[in-house]
Amino acid sequence: MIVRWWRRRGLRARVTLIAALGLLVAVIAGDLLLLNTLRVSLTRSVDDTARSGATEVAALINANRLPDPVPVAAGTVTIQVLNPAGLIINVSPGADRLVPIVARPQAEALADGDSGVLVQGAPFDMPSLLRVAVVRSANGDLVIAAVPYSSAADSLRVVGHALVFGTPVLFLVFTGAIWLVVGSTLRPIGLLQRGAAQVTVTGVPADLPVPEARDEVRLLALTLNDMLSRLAGAQQRQRSLVSDTAHELRSPIASIRAQLEVALDHPAGQDWAQTARDVLTDTLRLSCLAEDLLLLAQLDEQAANARPGTAVDLGHLADVVVGRYTGARVPVRVTRVTATATATATATATREAARPGPEAAPCLVAGSREPLDRMLVNLVDNAVRYARSAVAVSVSVSVSVGRSGERVELTVTDDGPGIPEADRERVFDRFARLDDARHRDGEDAGGAGLGLAIVRATAQAYGGTAHLDAAEPAPGLRAVVRLPAGPPTAER
Repeated sequence: MIVRWWRRRGLRARVTLIAALGLLVAVIAGDLLLLNTLRVSLTRSVDDTARSGATEVAALINANRLPDPVPVAAGTVTIQVLNPAGLIINVSPGADRLVPIVARPQAEALADGDSGVLVQGAPFDMPSLLRVAVVRSANGDLVIAAVPYSSAADSLRVVGHALVFGTPVLFLVFTGAIWLVVGSTLRPIGLLQRGAAQVTVTGVPADLPVPEARDEVRLLALTLNDMLSRLAGAQQRQRSLVSDTAHELRSPIASIRAQLEVALDHPAGQDWAQTARDVLTDTLRLSCLAEDLLLLAQLDEQAANARPGTAVDLGHLADVVVGRYTGARVPVRVTRVTATATATATATATREAARPGPEAAPCLVAGSREPLDRMLVNLVDNAVRYARSAVAVSVSVSVSVGRSGERVELTVTDDGPGIPEADRERVFDRFARLDDARHRDGEDAGGAGLGLAIVRATAQAYGGTAHLDAAEPAPGLRAVVRLPAGPPTAER
């Protein structure tokens, strides 16, 4: 129950309770230390007074000038002188001549030490508390001096009462101060909470207040603001994706609807075979768009979950993909470069191909064959689409795969018009298009703008990167994908 009660307390209450408990322990320990120190100091002072009076009487005994009765020093209640036999031989005025204040054995022990003893004075008709010190003279007599302890006891009592009544007040004052200080310290967290609640209500990410103090709360506020900025960016990208997807879907749907409405309104003069072919074309366009969006979602999930893949020989996969471009508008050549050997395969319009020799080391990456195949197809399609037709048969589009350290590098180069440097990063956005920059008269400029987005998403899903560079020699574009090298077994 105590643990449950404690866990239900707020942070401010728990910090205040812990600090108050520590303060209480410290105050009590300080009170006890102060009271004990004062007691020792007062007791030592009283002992010194008693020992001083006894020393003066012992000096008179040593000089054989001790009068009867014994003179009493200022502040001394009584003096008793005991002979070696333990009998009282001399006393101060009013002192008991029959019973010593302390017995002979105890008196000898006190004489050998430098401290006194506390004695009840009521049996001797003296003040209730006495502090007794004993000094031995030269002839062996013991001088017993008793000093009242009431003044010291009264002082200790006054201080004790002050501590008993003052400590709770001091404790409450400091506890209240701790409550206020902790509240002031936690105020920035309250501001963060209210800001987060406002974001929750509005649904629009906004910057939270950042405290001036350079402490953990400031770091928390900066971290949350960075998170909210990322969420705002993701929210904006999501809205853009939904808008762009709706825009891309609207065109084929509108085309299908228009063709079907015309066909239904004029069935007699309709070429149903042509209508079916046109509707099928738009349907395939919708299917490709849906597949691309589904693939991007799967790649995003795979990148978030960091799922391991199997070993895929990227060089072999490049050979397979390029082999599909027999009769393409421009020739495609594959160059495999490894640390030990080089092999070349070329496919032209008549598909002249040479497979890599057995000495070519595999370029293995950890991934899935289908997404990597789609990544290669997108890169090659993009290069073939924008490559110039007047280029010599030797090199128009080249796909090179080489191993660099612990990463496998894939490059796809074309000799087309290229992309301005300022736009090379933007083309990886989903539904991004730069038709003005890479336009060919009389040819289709491209698809929905998801090809390069799929390329980068695939690379990132397998721990790699993708970027664009200018081709050398210019003009042209060079797409570079780097993937971590995979295990030493290949999936074929």
